[in-house]
Amino acid sequence: MPEPSPHRPSGFPSGAPSGSWANTATIGDVAAFVTSKNAGPYKVALDIVFSTAADYQRFVGHAGLDREAVAAIYGIPRADVLDVIHFAPAFAVKVTLKRRITAGARGDSDVYGAQQHVPLMQHRIPW
Repeated sequence: MPEPSPHRPSGFPSGAPSGSWANTATIGDVAAFVTSKNAGPYKVALDIVFSTAADYQRFVGHAGLDREAVAAIYGIPRADVLDVIHFAPAFAVKVTLKRRITAGARGDSDVYGAQQHVPLMQHRIPW
């Protein structure tokens, strides 16, 4: 049986992942929601929010989501990952990225930054 696609949401008929995919999940699978939005014309904010303190703590303790990891997920220089903030009171992690193109400038395909969370949401982590 072929390995599942990293872009296929869980719950498809192929069942639970096996092999190298065993004991992993996407961030989108384990978070209550993952979202993105503008943080001014030069930055995008990504939010990962969990339903419970236990899920938040498990993610923070095992996911290894730091500036280097985010840079690798997005294929950008580490310097363009401006911050990764863990905010326990909200069971949330906030990531701030430098925008490649100023919001609203010619060539900007996502003026509100609302579609930038997808690579993070689809990223597989140990779970």
